[in-house]
Amino acid sequence: MSFRWEWKYRAVRKEGPRFKLTEYLKALTAILLIAWLFKGPLRLEAYNDYMVYAIIALLFAFELLSVGRWFGVTVSGVVFALAKGFFWTSVFLFFGQWLGMSDRLSSYDGTAFAYAVVLSIAGLLLSKFDERRMEIKVEKKAYEFSGADFGDVKLKGSGKAYPVKFGRKRAGWVLDGEVEVEAETPLGKISKKLLPPVVVWTEESIAGKKTAPDPGFAARVNEMINPDRLYRDRNKASVVDLGFIKVYEGEDFEYVKLPFVEVLETPTGEEVRVGPIHIHEGNPGMPPGEMLTIRELRNGFQLTKIGDRLRIQTDEYSIEVDGERVTYRSGNEVLRLGEAVSLRSGDVSVTVSRGRAKVRIEDAVISARDGKVRIRVGGRTYTVESREAYRLVLDKAKEIVEEQSAELIEGLGIDKTLLSRRVKELLDELMGYIG
Repeated sequence: MSFRWEWKYRAVRKEGPRFKLTEYLKALTAILLIAWLFKGPLRLEAYNDYMVYAIIALLFAFELLSVGRWFGVTVSGVVFALAKGFFWTSVFLFFGQWLGMSDRLSSYDGTAFAYAVVLSIAGLLLSKFDERRMEIKVEKKAYEFSGADFGDVKLKGSGKAYPVKFGRKRAGWVLDGEVEVEAETPLGKISKKLLPPVVVWTEESIAGKKTAPDPGFAARVNEMINPDRLYRDRNKASVVDLGFIKVYEGEDFEYVKLPFVEVLETPTGEEVRVGPIHIHEGNPGMPPGEMLTIRELRNGFQLTKIGDRLRIQTDEYSIEVDGERVTYRSGNEVLRLGEAVSLRSGDVSVTVSRGRAKVRIEDAVISARDGKVRIRVGGRTYTVESREAYRLVLDKAKEIVEEQSAELIEGLGIDKTLLSRRVKELLDELMGYIG
Protein backbone atom coordinates (compact mmCIF):
# COMPACT_ATOMS: atom_id res chain seq x y z
CA MET A 1 0.00 0.00 0.00
CA SER A 2 1.35 3.38 -0.95
CA PHE A 3 0.98 6.56 1.07
CA ARG A 4 1.39 10.12 -0.07
CA TRP A 5 0.32 13.62 0.78
CA GLU A 6 -1.94 15.20 -1.77
CA TRP A 7 -2.32 18.95 -1.48
CA LYS A 8 -4.54 19.30 -4.53
CA TYR A 9 -8.18 18.38 -3.98
CA ARG A 10 -8.78 15.50 -6.41
CA ALA A 11 -12.52 15.26 -6.92
CA VAL A 12 -13.77 17.33 -9.81
CA ARG A 13 -15.81 20.09 -8.22
CA LYS A 14 -17.16 23.45 -9.33
CA GLU A 15 -15.71 25.60 -6.56
CA GLY A 16 -15.95 29.32 -6.01
CA PRO A 17 -12.88 31.58 -6.27
CA ARG A 18 -12.27 31.38 -2.50
CA PHE A 19 -11.89 27.60 -2.52
CA LYS A 20 -9.78 27.64 -5.67
CA LEU A 21 -7.48 30.14 -3.94
CA THR A 22 -7.31 27.74 -0.97
CA GLU A 23 -5.92 24.97 -3.18
CA TYR A 24 -3.31 27.32 -4.67
CA LEU A 25 -2.23 28.37 -1.17
CA LYS A 26 -1.89 24.72 -0.15
CA ALA A 27 0.34 24.09 -3.14
CA LEU A 28 2.36 27.24 -2.36
CA THR A 29 2.75 26.10 1.26
CA ALA A 30 4.05 22.72 0.13
CA ILE A 31 6.57 24.36 -2.24
CA LEU A 32 7.75 26.79 0.44
CA LEU A 33 8.08 23.96 2.97
CA ILE A 34 10.27 21.97 0.57
CA ALA A 35 12.38 25.07 -0.12
CA TRP A 36 12.81 25.57 3.65
CA LEU A 37 13.89 21.94 4.13
CA PHE A 38 16.57 22.41 1.45
CA LYS A 39 17.53 25.93 2.50
CA GLY A 40 21.17 24.87 2.86
CA PRO A 41 21.81 23.71 -0.71
CA LEU A 42 19.60 26.58 -1.95
CA ARG A 43 21.65 29.08 0.13
CA LEU A 44 18.57 30.50 1.85
CA GLU A 45 19.78 30.25 5.48
CA ALA A 46 19.67 34.02 5.81
CA TYR A 47 15.93 33.93 5.20
CA ASN A 48 15.25 31.06 7.63
CA ASP A 49 12.96 32.94 10.03
CA TYR A 50 11.14 34.78 7.24
CA MET A 51 10.35 31.45 5.53
CA VAL A 52 9.04 30.01 8.82
CA TYR A 53 6.76 33.05 9.30
CA ALA A 54 5.50 32.71 5.72
CA ILE A 55 4.73 28.99 6.13
CA ILE A 56 2.81 29.61 9.36
CA ALA A 57 0.88 32.49 7.78
CA LEU A 58 -0.06 30.29 4.82
CA LEU A 59 -1.20 27.49 7.16
CA PHE A 60 -3.65 29.85 8.81
CA ALA A 61 -4.65 31.43 5.49
CA PHE A 62 -5.78 28.25 3.74
CA GLU A 63 -7.47 26.88 6.88
CA LEU A 64 -9.52 30.07 7.28
CA LEU A 65 -10.33 30.25 3.56
CA SER A 66 -11.57 26.65 3.68
CA VAL A 67 -14.29 27.50 6.20
CA GLY A 68 -17.75 26.93 4.76
CA ARG A 69 -16.79 24.44 2.02
CA TRP A 70 -19.29 21.94 3.42
CA PHE A 71 -21.51 23.57 6.03
CA GLY A 72 -21.39 27.28 5.24
CA VAL A 73 -19.44 29.87 7.23
CA THR A 74 -20.22 29.61 10.96
CA VAL A 75 -18.57 30.97 14.11
CA SER A 76 -17.65 27.45 15.21
CA GLY A 77 -16.19 26.80 11.76
CA VAL A 78 -13.88 29.81 12.03
CA VAL A 79 -12.79 28.78 15.55
CA PHE A 80 -12.08 25.22 14.40
CA ALA A 81 -10.06 26.62 11.46
CA LEU A 82 -7.92 28.63 13.89
CA ALA A 83 -7.51 25.50 16.05
CA LYS A 84 -6.31 23.55 13.03
CA GLY A 85 -3.94 26.37 12.10
CA PHE A 86 -2.38 26.34 15.59
CA PHE A 87 -2.21 22.53 15.56
CA TRP A 88 -0.30 22.36 12.24
CA THR A 89 1.89 25.22 13.48
CA SER A 90 2.75 23.26 16.64
CA VAL A 91 3.64 20.19 14.57
CA PHE A 92 5.80 22.30 12.24
CA LEU A 93 7.61 24.01 15.15
CA PHE A 94 8.09 20.74 17.05
CA PHE A 95 9.82 18.92 14.18
CA GLY A 96 11.51 22.11 12.98
CA GLN A 97 13.88 22.15 15.99
CA TRP A 98 15.74 19.19 14.41
CA LEU A 99 15.62 20.64 10.90
CA GLY A 100 17.47 23.91 11.37
CA MET A 101 14.78 26.12 12.89
CA SER A 102 16.00 28.64 15.44
CA ASP A 103 15.48 27.74 19.12
CA ARG A 104 13.59 30.99 19.63
CA LEU A 105 10.89 29.97 17.17
CA SER A 106 10.74 26.23 17.93
CA SER A 107 10.23 26.98 21.65
CA TYR A 108 6.69 28.15 20.85
CA ASP A 109 5.53 24.65 19.81
CA GLY A 110 3.94 24.01 23.21
CA THR A 111 2.19 27.37 23.20
CA ALA A 112 0.75 26.73 19.72
CA PHE A 113 -0.49 23.29 20.78
CA ALA A 114 -2.15 24.75 23.90
CA TYR A 115 -3.97 27.30 21.72
CA ALA A 116 -5.11 24.43 19.43
CA VAL A 117 -6.60 22.52 22.39
CA VAL A 118 -8.35 25.58 23.88
CA LEU A 119 -9.79 26.65 20.51
CA SER A 120 -10.97 23.08 19.74
CA ILE A 121 -12.92 23.01 23.01
CA ALA A 122 -14.32 26.47 22.26
CA GLY A 123 -15.34 25.31 18.79
CA LEU A 124 -17.20 22.31 20.22
CA LEU A 125 -19.08 24.56 22.63
CA LEU A 126 -19.92 27.11 19.94
CA SER A 127 -21.07 24.39 17.52
CA LYS A 128 -24.15 23.90 19.71
CA PHE A 129 -25.38 27.28 18.50
CA ASP A 130 -24.87 26.24 14.86
CA GLU A 131 -26.82 22.96 15.01
CA ARG A 132 -29.99 24.45 13.56
CA ARG A 133 -28.05 25.79 10.60
CA MET A 134 -26.80 22.27 9.73
CA GLU A 135 -30.21 20.85 8.81
CA ILE A 136 -31.42 20.06 5.30
CA LYS A 137 -33.89 22.74 4.32
CA VAL A 138 -35.94 23.56 1.24
CA GLU A 139 -35.90 27.32 0.76
CA LYS A 140 -39.09 29.29 0.19
CA LYS A 141 -37.66 30.63 -3.05
CA ALA A 142 -38.73 29.43 -6.47
CA TYR A 143 -37.09 29.62 -9.88
CA GLU A 144 -38.33 28.68 -13.33
CA PHE A 145 -37.40 25.16 -14.46
CA SER A 146 -37.40 24.19 -18.14
CA GLY A 147 -35.21 21.08 -18.19
CA ALA A 148 -31.64 20.04 -17.45
CA ASP A 149 -28.96 18.14 -19.36
CA PHE A 150 -26.47 15.91 -17.49
CA GLY A 151 -25.02 14.12 -20.53
CA ASP A 152 -26.53 10.62 -20.70
CA VAL A 153 -29.25 11.73 -18.28
CA LYS A 154 -31.75 14.45 -19.13
CA LEU A 155 -34.66 16.05 -17.30
CA LYS A 156 -37.46 17.35 -19.51
CA GLY A 157 -40.53 19.35 -18.58
CA SER A 158 -41.38 22.61 -16.91
CA GLY A 159 -42.27 23.87 -13.47
CA LYS A 160 -40.57 25.43 -10.47
CA ALA A 161 -37.24 24.62 -8.81
CA TYR A 162 -36.71 25.21 -5.09
CA PRO A 163 -33.11 25.22 -3.74
CA VAL A 164 -32.23 22.65 -1.07
CA LYS A 165 -29.54 23.73 1.37
CA PHE A 166 -27.47 21.92 3.95
CA GLY A 167 -26.39 24.61 6.36
CA ARG A 168 -25.63 27.52 4.04
CA LYS A 169 -24.46 25.40 1.12
CA ARG A 170 -26.79 24.46 -1.72
CA ALA A 171 -26.92 20.68 -2.08
CA GLY A 172 -29.68 20.25 -4.67
CA TRP A 173 -33.12 21.23 -5.92
CA VAL A 174 -36.73 20.16 -5.49
CA LEU A 175 -38.87 20.27 -8.64
CA ASP A 176 -42.61 20.95 -8.75
CA GLY A 177 -44.20 20.43 -12.14
CA GLU A 178 -44.33 18.02 -15.07
CA VAL A 179 -40.95 16.27 -15.21
CA GLU A 180 -39.73 13.35 -17.30
CA VAL A 181 -36.33 11.72 -16.94
CA GLU A 182 -34.48 10.11 -19.87
CA ALA A 183 -31.36 7.97 -19.54
CA GLU A 184 -29.26 6.48 -22.34
CA THR A 185 -28.16 2.89 -21.58
CA PRO A 186 -26.76 0.00 -23.64
CA LEU A 187 -30.29 -1.43 -23.46
CA GLY A 188 -31.64 1.69 -25.10
CA LYS A 189 -33.30 4.87 -23.89
CA ILE A 190 -35.17 4.60 -20.60
CA SER A 191 -37.75 7.27 -19.89
CA LYS A 192 -40.17 7.78 -17.03
CA LYS A 193 -42.57 10.52 -16.01
CA LEU A 194 -41.95 11.57 -12.43
CA LEU A 195 -44.55 12.69 -9.95
CA PRO A 196 -43.68 15.85 -8.01
CA PRO A 197 -42.03 16.61 -5.74
CA VAL A 198 -38.75 15.41 -7.28
CA VAL A 199 -35.43 16.04 -5.54
CA VAL A 200 -32.29 16.47 -7.65
CA TRP A 201 -29.05 16.21 -5.66
CA THR A 202 -26.50 18.12 -7.71
CA GLU A 203 -24.24 21.13 -7.31
CA GLU A 204 -25.10 22.33 -10.82
CA SER A 205 -27.57 25.16 -11.27
CA ILE A 206 -30.67 23.93 -13.11
CA ALA A 207 -32.88 26.94 -12.39
CA GLY A 208 -33.87 29.93 -14.49
CA LYS A 209 -35.42 33.23 -13.52
CA LYS A 210 -36.90 33.83 -10.11
CA THR A 211 -40.65 33.26 -9.89
CA ALA A 212 -43.43 33.29 -7.29
CA PRO A 213 -43.01 30.42 -4.78
CA ASP A 214 -45.65 28.27 -3.12
CA PRO A 215 -44.86 28.51 0.63
CA GLY A 216 -47.09 25.54 1.36
CA PHE A 217 -45.14 23.36 -1.11
CA ALA A 218 -41.80 24.19 0.54
CA ALA A 219 -43.23 23.40 3.99
CA ARG A 220 -44.62 20.03 2.84
CA VAL A 221 -41.37 19.01 1.16
CA ASN A 222 -39.34 19.99 4.23
CA GLU A 223 -41.25 17.31 6.13
CA MET A 224 -40.75 14.72 3.37
CA ILE A 225 -37.05 15.36 2.77
CA ASN A 226 -36.02 14.37 6.31
CA PRO A 227 -33.15 11.83 5.98
CA ASP A 228 -34.80 9.35 8.37
CA ARG A 229 -37.93 9.30 6.20
CA LEU A 230 -36.04 9.13 2.92
CA TYR A 231 -33.56 6.41 3.79
CA ARG A 232 -35.02 4.52 6.73
CA ASP A 233 -34.28 1.13 5.13
CA ARG A 234 -30.50 1.44 4.98
CA ASN A 235 -29.92 -2.30 4.39
CA LYS A 236 -32.13 -2.37 1.30
CA ALA A 237 -31.00 0.89 -0.25
CA SER A 238 -27.73 0.65 -2.17
CA VAL A 239 -27.75 4.38 -2.97
CA VAL A 240 -27.93 7.21 -0.46
CA ASP A 241 -27.53 10.81 -1.59
CA LEU A 242 -28.24 13.68 0.77
CA GLY A 243 -26.08 16.21 -1.03
CA PHE A 244 -23.36 16.24 1.63
CA ILE A 245 -23.44 12.45 2.19
CA LYS A 246 -23.17 10.11 -0.80
CA VAL A 247 -23.11 6.30 -0.74
CA TYR A 248 -23.18 4.13 -3.86
CA GLU A 249 -22.88 0.35 -3.68
CA GLY A 250 -23.05 -1.53 -6.96
CA GLU A 251 -21.64 -4.50 -8.82
CA ASP A 252 -17.97 -4.72 -7.74
CA PHE A 253 -18.08 -1.01 -6.87
CA GLU A 254 -18.45 1.02 -3.68
CA TYR A 255 -18.21 4.78 -3.33
CA VAL A 256 -18.65 6.72 -0.08
CA LYS A 257 -18.28 10.47 0.19
CA LEU A 258 -18.61 12.47 3.40
CA PRO A 259 -17.30 15.89 4.32
CA PHE A 260 -13.47 15.55 4.43
CA VAL A 261 -13.63 11.78 3.63
CA GLU A 262 -13.84 9.94 0.30
CA VAL A 263 -13.63 6.15 -0.17
CA LEU A 264 -13.61 4.23 -3.46
CA GLU A 265 -13.38 0.45 -3.87
CA THR A 266 -13.34 -1.29 -7.26
CA PRO A 267 -11.97 -4.62 -8.57
CA THR A 268 -8.73 -2.81 -9.54
CA GLY A 269 -7.98 -1.35 -6.11
CA GLU A 270 -8.99 0.82 -3.18
CA GLU A 271 -8.60 4.53 -2.53
CA VAL A 272 -9.17 6.57 0.63
CA ARG A 273 -8.86 10.33 1.07
CA VAL A 274 -9.05 12.02 4.47
CA GLY A 275 -8.45 15.75 4.10
CA PRO A 276 -5.06 16.19 2.41
CA ILE A 277 -4.04 12.59 3.19
CA HIS A 278 -4.43 10.17 0.29
CA ILE A 279 -4.00 6.39 0.65
CA HIS A 280 -4.43 4.00 -2.25
CA GLU A 281 -3.88 0.36 -3.12
CA GLY A 282 -3.91 -0.63 -6.77
CA ASN A 283 -5.30 1.80 -9.32
CA PRO A 284 -9.08 2.12 -8.91
CA GLY A 285 -9.33 5.55 -10.56
CA MET A 286 -11.47 8.17 -8.86
CA PRO A 287 -14.85 9.06 -10.37
CA PRO A 288 -14.43 11.79 -13.00
CA GLY A 289 -17.19 14.01 -11.67
CA GLU A 290 -19.87 14.69 -9.12
CA MET A 291 -22.59 12.22 -8.27
CA LEU A 292 -26.06 13.03 -9.60
CA THR A 293 -29.21 11.65 -7.97
CA ILE A 294 -32.80 12.16 -9.08
CA ARG A 295 -35.44 10.84 -6.70
CA GLU A 296 -39.23 10.88 -6.43
CA LEU A 297 -40.16 11.70 -2.86
CA ARG A 298 -43.55 10.00 -2.98
CA ASN A 299 -42.56 6.87 -4.94
CA GLY A 300 -39.60 4.52 -5.10
CA PHE A 301 -37.93 5.80 -8.29
CA GLN A 302 -34.31 6.88 -7.96
CA LEU A 303 -31.63 7.43 -10.59
CA THR A 304 -27.99 7.86 -9.64
CA LYS A 305 -25.11 8.65 -12.00
CA ILE A 306 -21.44 8.72 -11.05
CA GLY A 307 -18.90 8.79 -13.87
CA ASP A 308 -19.88 6.15 -16.44
CA ARG A 309 -21.91 4.24 -13.85
CA LEU A 310 -25.66 4.55 -13.76
CA ARG A 311 -28.20 2.97 -11.45
CA ILE A 312 -31.99 3.15 -11.80
CA GLN A 313 -34.04 1.87 -8.89
CA THR A 314 -37.83 1.46 -8.81
CA ASP A 315 -40.24 -0.47 -6.61
CA GLU A 316 -40.32 -3.24 -9.23
CA TYR A 317 -36.78 -3.47 -10.60
CA SER A 318 -33.26 -2.03 -10.71
CA ILE A 319 -30.93 -1.46 -13.67
CA GLU A 320 -27.22 -0.88 -13.15
CA VAL A 321 -24.91 0.22 -15.97
CA ASP A 322 -21.12 0.16 -15.81
CA GLY A 323 -19.73 1.14 -19.20
CA GLU A 324 -20.99 -1.58 -21.55
CA ARG A 325 -22.04 -3.91 -18.72
CA VAL A 326 -25.69 -3.93 -17.70
CA THR A 327 -27.34 -5.73 -14.77
CA TYR A 328 -31.13 -5.96 -14.36
CA ARG A 329 -32.73 -7.29 -11.16
CA SER A 330 -36.34 -7.84 -10.25
CA GLY A 331 -37.10 -10.20 -7.36
CA ASN A 332 -35.38 -13.49 -8.23
CA GLU A 333 -34.90 -12.42 -11.86
CA VAL A 334 -31.41 -11.31 -12.94
CA LEU A 335 -30.20 -10.39 -16.41
CA ARG A 336 -26.62 -9.40 -17.25
CA LEU A 337 -25.31 -8.06 -20.55
CA GLY A 338 -21.70 -7.41 -21.48
CA GLU A 339 -18.79 -9.52 -22.65
CA ALA A 340 -20.70 -12.39 -21.04
CA VAL A 341 -24.51 -12.48 -20.94
CA SER A 342 -26.71 -14.37 -18.50
CA LEU A 343 -30.31 -14.63 -17.46
CA ARG A 344 -31.95 -16.27 -14.44
CA SER A 345 -35.66 -16.45 -13.78
CA GLY A 346 -37.10 -19.05 -11.45
CA ASP A 347 -36.02 -22.52 -12.59
CA VAL A 348 -34.70 -21.22 -15.93
CA SER A 349 -31.16 -19.91 -16.40
CA VAL A 350 -29.13 -19.07 -19.50
CA THR A 351 -25.42 -18.14 -19.52
CA VAL A 352 -23.25 -17.33 -22.55
CA SER A 353 -19.57 -16.38 -22.36
CA ARG A 354 -16.65 -16.60 -24.76
CA GLY A 355 -16.98 -20.00 -26.47
CA ARG A 356 -19.28 -21.42 -23.77
CA ALA A 357 -22.99 -21.62 -23.06
CA LYS A 358 -25.18 -23.26 -20.45
CA VAL A 359 -28.97 -23.50 -20.39
CA ARG A 360 -31.02 -24.93 -17.54
CA ILE A 361 -34.79 -25.47 -17.37
CA GLU A 362 -36.46 -27.60 -14.73
CA ASP A 363 -34.55 -30.93 -14.76
CA ALA A 364 -32.89 -30.37 -18.15
CA VAL A 365 -29.37 -28.92 -18.58
CA ILE A 366 -27.71 -28.04 -21.91
CA SER A 367 -24.04 -27.07 -22.00
CA ALA A 368 -21.84 -26.21 -24.99
CA ARG A 369 -18.04 -26.09 -24.76
CA ASP A 370 -15.02 -26.89 -26.94
CA GLY A 371 -17.21 -27.74 -29.94
CA LYS A 372 -19.30 -30.28 -28.00
CA VAL A 373 -22.81 -30.22 -26.56
CA ARG A 374 -23.84 -32.15 -23.45
CA ILE A 375 -27.51 -32.65 -22.64
CA ARG A 376 -28.84 -34.01 -19.37
CA VAL A 377 -32.58 -34.65 -19.36
CA GLY A 378 -34.85 -37.21 -17.73
CA GLY A 379 -31.99 -38.65 -15.71
CA ARG A 380 -29.95 -39.45 -18.84
CA THR A 381 -26.91 -37.68 -20.33
CA TYR A 382 -26.20 -37.26 -24.05
CA THR A 383 -23.08 -35.92 -25.78
CA VAL A 384 -23.27 -34.41 -29.26
CA GLU A 385 -19.95 -33.84 -31.07
CA SER A 386 -21.14 -31.46 -33.74
CA ARG A 387 -19.88 -27.98 -34.56
CA GLU A 388 -23.31 -27.20 -35.97
CA ALA A 389 -25.05 -28.18 -32.72
CA TYR A 390 -22.40 -26.32 -30.72
CA ARG A 391 -22.96 -23.09 -32.71
CA LEU A 392 -26.73 -23.59 -32.45
CA VAL A 393 -26.58 -23.60 -28.62
CA LEU A 394 -24.33 -20.49 -28.48
CA ASP A 395 -26.44 -18.52 -30.97
CA LYS A 396 -29.83 -19.53 -29.56
CA ALA A 397 -28.75 -18.92 -25.95
CA LYS A 398 -27.53 -15.42 -26.76
CA GLU A 399 -30.66 -14.76 -28.83
CA ILE A 400 -32.87 -15.78 -25.88
CA VAL A 401 -31.11 -13.35 -23.52
CA GLU A 402 -31.16 -10.44 -26.01
CA GLU A 403 -34.83 -11.08 -26.80
CA GLN A 404 -35.67 -10.72 -23.12
CA SER A 405 -33.52 -7.60 -22.71
CA ALA A 406 -35.57 -5.81 -25.38
CA GLU A 407 -38.66 -6.18 -23.16
CA LEU A 408 -36.97 -4.50 -20.21
CA ILE A 409 -36.87 -1.05 -21.79
CA GLU A 410 -40.66 -1.13 -22.06
CA GLY A 411 -40.86 -1.92 -18.35
CA LEU A 412 -42.48 -5.31 -19.03
CA GLY A 413 -39.89 -7.35 -17.15
CA ILE A 414 -38.91 -10.90 -18.11
CA ASP A 415 -41.53 -12.89 -20.05
CA LYS A 416 -41.29 -16.26 -18.28
CA THR A 417 -43.72 -17.96 -20.67
CA LEU A 418 -41.72 -16.90 -23.75
CA LEU A 419 -38.45 -17.75 -22.02
CA SER A 420 -39.58 -21.30 -21.21
CA ARG A 421 -40.92 -21.80 -24.73
CA ARG A 422 -37.66 -20.68 -26.36
CA VAL A 423 -35.56 -22.98 -24.15
CA LYS A 424 -37.83 -25.95 -24.88
CA GLU A 425 -37.63 -25.18 -28.63
CA LEU A 426 -33.82 -25.30 -28.36
CA LEU A 427 -34.00 -28.62 -26.50
CA ASP A 428 -36.30 -30.09 -29.19
CA GLU A 429 -33.89 -29.01 -31.96
CA LEU A 430 -30.94 -30.60 -30.17
CA MET A 431 -32.76 -33.89 -29.68
CA GLY A 432 -32.73 -34.18 -33.46
CA TYR A 433 -28.92 -34.59 -33.27
CA ILE A 434 -29.23 -37.59 -30.94
CA GLY A 435 -29.60 -41.08 -32.34
